[in-house]
Amino acid sequence: MKITGRVELVAVTDVLCDVCQCSTRVRSDGRQFATLRAHWGYDSTHDGERYELHLCEDCILQTVAYLKLERRTQYLFNEDIHTARIDGSLGLDIKDDYFGAPAINR
Repeated sequence: MKITGRVELVAVTDVLCDVCQCSTRVRSDGRQFATLRAHWGYDSTHDGERYELHLCEDCILQTVAYLKLERRTQYLFNEDIHTARIDGSLGLDIKDDYFGAPAINR
C-alpha cells in the first residue's frame, strides 16, 4: 500500500562566492565552486576556529595566483633555488580530468 503526502525538503539551490558574491551556477544546471576549509586544533593560535569559504572559478584562480606570488616572494633571495618548489603547479592535483576518473599514482 502506498501512502502519499507532501514532504517539504530543504536543499541547496545555489552557492554564492564568498568573495565576489556571484552565483556558482553553470549552464548544465549544476554548480562549480571551490571550497577552502580550515579547522584549527589544539595549541594553535586559533584553536577551535573553523573556516569554510566557497569561491567561484575566477576567485579561486586569483587566490592561487596570489599564493604563487607569495611563494615566489618567500624564495626571492634564496640561493638554493632548486630546493624551493616554486613551479607553477601550486595546488594542482589533476589536469584534464573531464569525467572524474580515479587518479592513478598521485
